[in-house]
Amino acid sequence: MSLADDGTSTARSLGEWLESLTFADLPEGEATARIVDAIAKWADWQSWRVYRRAPSVFPLPPPLRGNSVLDVACARPGGSPIAIEVDRKDRQRTVDKLLAEAAAGRVAIWVRWGAGPFPPPPLPVHLVVVEAARRSGRWHTVSARPAPRHSGAAPGSATVHAEELPWET
Repeated sequence: MSLADDGTSTARSLGEWLESLTFADLPEGEATARIVDAIAKWADWQSWRVYRRAPSVFPLPPPLRGNSVLDVACARPGGSPIAIEVDRKDRQRTVDKLLAEAAAGRVAIWVRWGAGPFPPPPLPVHLVVVEAARRSGRWHTVSARPAPRHSGAAPGSATVHAEELPWET
């Protein structure tokens, strides 16, 4: 990626990676953790440095002091840093945080997951969607592509196979 990356191709790449993520029968917190893990694997695959719960430029709300944290931040040679937030709910604070990150020169990506539809955030924040549905209080991914039969993965495990990614041959 070049320094001129506006985030569109980066968000598209992350979205394509997350299309292969599957999970089933997870509580909300574990589903979010699986998505964060998949994002970290995507960044590792790119050979970028990955920081979980990285400090944000956005301050915590009063009466707290200090700065908020990002779910994932990535440092990449030759490109702007990336700030990623993962949320199921529509939170103005997340939008404000990502706008502050973009103003500080970072590519800002909001990974929204759940049933959608999700309204797009204001630019320059980029939206990546992971479709999931709730059944009996537990979450599972929704995909046009069925999970691979040969994976051997236990139910509820995240399955991201490099051989199944759209850019692999």
